[in-house]
Amino acid sequence: MANVRSAPGSRHRGHGSPVERVVVSRRRPDGTGRLTIRRQPDDMTCGPTALHAVYRYYGDRISLDRVVGEVPALESGGTLGVLLGSHAVGRGYRVRLYTYNLQVFDPTWFASDVVDLQAKLARQARSPKAWRVRETSEAYREFLARGGEVYFEDLTAAVLRRHLNIHEPILTGLSATYLYRAPRERAATNVPDDIEGEPAGHFVVLTGYDPRRRSVGVADPYPGHPLGTGPYYGVPIERLVGAIFLGALTFDGNLLVVTPR
Repeated sequence: MANVRSAPGSRHRGHGSPVERVVVSRRRPDGTGRLTIRRQPDDMTCGPTALHAVYRYYGDRISLDRVVGEVPALESGGTLGVLLGSHAVGRGYRVRLYTYNLQVFDPTWFASDVVDLQAKLARQARSPKAWRVRETSEAYREFLARGGEVYFEDLTAAVLRRHLNIHEPILTGLSATYLYRAPRERAATNVPDDIEGEPAGHFVVLTGYDPRRRSVGVADPYPGHPLGTGPYYGVPIERLVGAIFLGALTFDGNLLVVTPR
């Protein structure tokens, strides 16, 4: 295998114009500075529910029903982190997406700012690759065109602390199968099946980091998760990192940092 080097913290930023800009207040909705998350309406709406929690954290009073209705859904169910990011860009937020999905991104694309990432994604979207790769490539191309930013950087505790320590929640698309240690699921029905099932993806919001315990606070919209009695729990950072990396199996594997401009 040829040696591949990627510049730490390298990024590509789009220059498009968001379709809608909403001025939001930095005042937290409950006055405590804590993120609150609602239950997802169904098995397919964890992504919009997690994004809604981030919006409310920044004082944006958009309804959950509206977010669910406006975020594009995949034919196979659910959505992608980049589609959540495009929705946030359209509402006037700055959106930084850290990707770990090598099914969509080649590490050499981030070796230099000279690389035209939108052009690479457009070519890939027209390539004979699997339809899911083409579909996701086009979604990322549009995200960049609208003004989103994509980063390729080692996933470490320092990356998480960079945002969590200044009270920027992180929305992440990860593997629920790995995080929960749950059976794989049949894609069409979400029924657990350890033989014929496939890994399941999920969206949660990371809310804080405890360096003494090396654990990350999680706000989870799925009421049936096995990691606690409510939507908030802590998870060891090593387990979280593994779950994020394996989120690439369901075409996520990313960190999404949404902040007011």
